[in-house]
Amino acid sequence: MTTSHTIHVLKIINAPLKFVYDWCTDFREDDNKITGSKTRRIILQKTKQGVIYVSAYRSSGRFRYGVSTVTLRPPNGWHLDHVGEEDDEIGDYRLTRLGSSKTKLGMTFRGKYKIRNAPTKREDAKQTSEMWDKYVAALERDYAHRK
Repeated sequence: MTTSHTIHVLKIINAPLKFVYDWCTDFREDDNKITGSKTRRIILQKTKQGVIYVSAYRSSGRFRYGVSTVTLRPPNGWHLDHVGEEDDEIGDYRLTRLGSSKTKLGMTFRGKYKIRNAPTKREDAKQTSEMWDKYVAALERDYAHRK
């Protein structure tokens, strides 16, 4: 049983485009702490072209894994390909300058769930938006401290 859907999420960030791009594409193993996620991230490769990492988390009493490949498209975008035990996802991220210190982040995710009781499109969009609200708050705090 599979469930597929596409969601779009938009965030306005109070920081310049270059700062937002650099912050969002500086993948670290402890990034999940920002959102409070218990998922463990293990970075396998990090280059100027992109990042490959494994996500490990518990679901239904056992560990599950997924592999993500991120392709960087400087100066204003990146692309995600994720293959996991419970879901596969393709994500596209696009930054647009809205002024000297404001940036729009547009995200499109195409997901395919391989599990029963997969989130609905509405639940997925809400969860993704709330997760990105936490990332944006952390990014804006970091920017404010570096000014």
